[in-house]
Amino acid sequence: MSICPKNKSSKSRRDKRRANWKMSAPTLVKCSKCGALMMPHRVCKACGSYNKREIVSVEN
Repeated sequence: MSICPKNKSSKSRRDKRRANWKMSAPTLVKCSKCGALMMPHRVCKACGSYNKREIVSVEN
């Protein structure tokens, strides 16, 4: 059994709760080795390096 609301919630009150559900653009930084845009704290897809060290070998 679920809880019954004591009073009706209006559409504006209901929609105010949902107003904060919005998408945000991903943060991008420049790779310190090749200068390509990448997500922070992840291996660069262009050169395969992280923290100026090559982690993954990338075939070009």
